[in-house]
Amino acid sequence: MSNSNFLSDIQTLRDRARQHIEAGAVTAGYSADRDTVLKLLNESLATEIICVLRYRRHHFMAKGIHSPSVADEFLVHSNEEQGHADRIAERIVQLGGEPNFSPEGLTTRSHAEYIEAGSLTDMIKENLVAERIAIDSYSEIIRYLGDKDPTSRRMFEEILAVEEEHADELADLLTGLSESDVKH
Repeated sequence: MSNSNFLSDIQTLRDRARQHIEAGAVTAGYSADRDTVLKLLNESLATEIICVLRYRRHHFMAKGIHSPSVADEFLVHSNEEQGHADRIAERIVQLGGEPNFSPEGLTTRSHAEYIEAGSLTDMIKENLVAERIAIDSYSEIIRYLGDKDPTSRRMFEEILAVEEEHADELADLLTGLSESDVKH
């Protein structure tokens, strides 16, 4: 199979690269609806920011005999969610958009909710619910992106894997707390 069957000739690639150079990473080969992708990315950014804030609050507000280890886990998750937010913001800029960090409307842009929760068990449950929301919404975004934006799709796939780990860890914490409550 010759290269010409699937790859443009070198001169065509070079010529296309010089066109619309101000668009940066967005070339003529980008086939996704950029406005829709930027909207999805900004909603995901809001989701991650809400998760950072909720996990931080829970980290500091965790009380009880099991709280030190659970609070530590909340802090780890918060830091990982901040990393996700940073990656998403970088991608928004790569696509020529502007990351929306405005606190105004943050909770309405976010897929997940900011729920303070009172008890350690409720904190774990609320964080688990938020992780499950992220898993479902990011899975849908991945399917939507398909081959139209493989870079954003890969980023979401990597973030999704971490969100699934978070959900698994939180489910284990919840089970561990329930089992210790039964033993007493």
